[in-house]
Amino acid sequence: MKERLIFIADKLCKNHSLTLEEYAELIDGYDASLAELFAKRAREVRKEVYGKDVFVRGLIEISNYCKNDCFYCGIRRSNKTCERYRLSREEILSCCEEGYALGFRTFVMQGGEDAFYTDDFLCDLIRKVKESYPDCAVTLSLGERGKESFRCLFEAGADRYLLRHETADETHYASLHPTELTLQNRLQALRDLKEIGYQTGCGFMVGSPGQTTQMLAKDIKWIEAFQPAMCGIGPFIPHHATRFANDKAGDVGLTCYLLSIIRLIKPNILLPATTALATLDAKGCEKGILAGANVVMPNVSPISAKQKYELYDNKAYGGSEAAKNVEALKKRMEAIGCRVVTDRGDVRL
Repeated sequence: MKERLIFIADKLCKNHSLTLEEYAELIDGYDASLAELFAKRAREVRKEVYGKDVFVRGLIEISNYCKNDCFYCGIRRSNKTCERYRLSREEILSCCEEGYALGFRTFVMQGGEDAFYTDDFLCDLIRKVKESYPDCAVTLSLGERGKESFRCLFEAGADRYLLRHETADETHYASLHPTELTLQNRLQALRDLKEIGYQTGCGFMVGSPGQTTQMLAKDIKWIEAFQPAMCGIGPFIPHHATRFANDKAGDVGLTCYLLSIIRLIKPNILLPATTALATLDAKGCEKGILAGANVVMPNVSPISAKQKYELYDNKAYGGSEAAKNVEALKKRMEAIGCRVVTDRGDVRL
């Protein structure tokens, strides 16, 4: 059995491609020793492209209003206990100013699908950020907005767009979302973003309710086919005000194992060690990087926003997840043989 899995791993390293059944075999065969083998290979592959560099992004959570009612999400529209907020243009620009001084050269503007942020508002904001910080990239993570909206924001200067697909299995997607949201529309939005010219990112939850090995294999196979510039994956973490409040959280070890596999599929991918990893494990950031990730997104949002942007319970936003502690983050990365660099952190070809 172990020999078979190592054979599949060798095939992946050579071809960056496996069949759906082979991905399922690797996931079913996950254990600590196999995970370490994959992590070692993922680090070697990453080093060939990025050396020791780890990129930091300044995460700005601009709003926790959302028109959607995704069953797993703490900011879903039907959560009446959620204390809502929106950041103004001036507040967002202040976050960028603080982040730039700390060495961030990418700002990630993330929020729910909030109609308050029109194309005109966002285009004006993006232009101002790019004028003020011409050496910086702007990443957006604002949900499905439609192709023409995506195009407007790109033409205003947005560089990247992160839109997690959450699951590549249609039945599973339907079990996690209301009927007005479909996997078909989500995947089409990702294709639109890539066609427009964004460095496009997808991603999924590990251990979400109802997820099977075959579903995870579909996620990995879809990523192989889509070839995103970025991929954000993290363990599922329940939120108390959702129908999945009592479900078990995803596994940190399996998440890291899948990070390694994704790195082997696409050696130059931008791969974050997500906040969800750090929420479940105090060393989650380091474990993600050691598994092949090369991006960390410290939070540069105002403290009140950090507390209210609660997609899941007990979200980490202090420690190395706080932008002001970037020096401590640098030391933590140096301790595992990496270095935080002041860089836009674009995909290297």
